[in-house]
Order: sequence, then structure tokens, then C-alpha cells
Amino acid sequence: MIALRVLLGMFMSGIFPGLTYLISTWYTRKEQQLRFAFLLCGEVIVLATGNIVNYGLNHLNGRCGLEGWRWMFLVQGTITSFIGLVTYIWMVDFPESSQHSLYFLTPEESELAVRRINHDRKDGNAPEPFSLRAIAVHFSDPKLYAFSALFFLLNIVSTALSYFLPIILQNGMGFSQNRSILLSAPPYYYAIIPVVVTSFVGDHLRLRGPVITFNGICLIVGFCMLAFPSQVAVRYTGTFLATGSYVSNWAALNAYQANNITGHWKRVTVAAAVSACNGLGGIAGSYIVRSQEAPTYRTAVWISIGSHILMIAIVVTCSLSFWRANQRQRKGKGLIEGVEGFRYTY
Repeated sequence: MIALRVLLGMFMSGIFPGLTYLISTWYTRKEQQLRFAFLLCGEVIVLATGNIVNYGLNHLNGRCGLEGWRWMFLVQGTITSFIGLVTYIWMVDFPESSQHSLYFLTPEESELAVRRINHDRKDGNAPEPFSLRAIAVHFSDPKLYAFSALFFLLNIVSTALSYFLPIILQNGMGFSQNRSILLSAPPYYYAIIPVVVTSFVGDHLRLRGPVITFNGICLIVGFCMLAFPSQVAVRYTGTFLATGSYVSNWAALNAYQANNITGHWKRVTVAAAVSACNGLGGIAGSYIVRSQEAPTYRTAVWISIGSHILMIAIVVTCSLSFWRANQRQRKGKGLIEGVEGFRYTY
């Protein structure tokens, strides 16, 4: 099982950064957050529905000599494998090569897509040939480390909630095992609303930092509701607020980093660094929910609150730096990202 889990992690590790990178190559900066939100909507719908499906599959315990958890692996693994095969055929290419994708764009439409990106940030054409220098040079940019830290901090919370919410509902709020599985789904369905609304506002107003800060504050409030009151209804409501906030910040942080870098190899490098630190955050998040601290789980609560206070501080610092760089660019005192007319979005 450990070997299979390692293999699963290896194959999963490139999916989300790869999808966010692909989306960022297709859409202008003012269009990206809502598209990231749609990606997240699909993910949380699958996650929430998976909990309900697991509830049903758990009732197959003993059928055909298989435990309930084996049914979960078989059914969901089969569905995933089928979708993977279909996706391999259907997945579109990058804009400059999209005319070769299956039943997608004509060459003229592909050229239009490239022109839109070049008008926005001038990196719509095919990248320069791969070299280690093309990758290594970007590790000198402080933004890479700031974005990586933000995703590390966010995934501490997202891992703790997504994996341990049923346990929190069962041991922390007194629900039965099956009811806990069912009740862990509604917060994710609810998360679709705030992620779409905040992303629409962020794109429409071209705001990133304030949206991330707002979501962070909402998450802190949600964890306070989860930890400190004694009423189960209030605590369960807190899971809605916390879940909606961290899902919303996935889209907001992806837009924040994608809006403020240019060039294919820089996007690839940042995506890889962010993915690595995101995974480290997941490892950390898996240790903060401690069963002996039920029903309040104070360690998880205080680490989650502290991580988002630090996240807000990093975003404020970066945004102030972006604002100063934009002011210098307006005065003709230098280029941003080496691109004429490019300005940061904060």
C-alpha cells in the first residue's frame, strides 16, 4: 500500500500545476482567476460527490469478499482510469499549436489566440529551446519563493480539512461514521459559490491581494467558529466558511502568481516550485489534526489561523513591492519582467 501511495503521488503531482500552467497560457491576466475557479469547481464537486459515493460503497462491505475501502479503490480507480484515457485524446495543446488538437481551433483561430496573449504580456509564441540555464535563472527571483510559501501555507489548511473533516465531524462533533462522511460533502458544494463570486470580482476589478486577504480573514473566522463555540450547529457552519475560503484562495493565489510572471520557462519553473512546496504543505497539514485533542483540535486551529495571518502578511508585502515597481515603470525608470508595458497585478 505504501508503494502504491508513492506511485499515486508521483502521477498526481503534475496534474494540478500542469492544468494551471495550461490555463495561464490560454487566457489574458484579467480572465485567469475565473478560469482557475472553474477548475476548482470541478475538483470540489468531484471531492464532495466522492464522499457521498464512498458512503454508498462503504455499505458494500463484505460483498464479493471485499471490504468497503477496497470497493472505493476499485470503483473510483476504474472511473479515473477511463477519464484519463479520454483526456489523453481530448486535451488541447498550447495556443501556438492548438490547430493540431482534436476538433479544436483552425490555424486562423490559433493565430488570434496567440495575438491576444502577446497583446497582454508578449509570451504567446513558442518558447525558446529547453536548457538548464533557462530554468535556473528564475530561482534568483524572490517572487518564486514568496509564491511557494503562500501555497505551502494554504495547503496546510486544505489538507487538514479535506482529509480530516469526516474525522472532525465524528470525533469532534459526535456524528456517526456514515453521517460524518455525508456531512463532509455540503461544505464543498457550498465552496462553489464563494470561489466563483470572488474570482469574478477579482477579474472584473483586477484585484488579487485584497481578494486573498478577504478570503484569509473569512478562513480565520471560520476556524474560530469551528474551535471555540460549544454549539454543534455553529461549529459545523464554521466548516462551510473555512472550506469556501481556502478553495477561493486556490483560485486567487494561482491568478496572483500567474498574473505577475512572464515567459514559458518562468511559468514552468514557478509551477514546479509551487507544486513542490504545495506538497510539503500537505505533509505538514496531515500532522496537525491530532485525535487526542478532540473535540476542539486546538493545534490544527491555531496553526491554520497562524498560517493565514502569515499568508496575509506575505501578500501585503508583495503587493506593496508590486505597487512600487509599477510606479517606477510609469515614470520610465525600468522594465518589469523585461517586457515593455508590463505591469504587476495586485
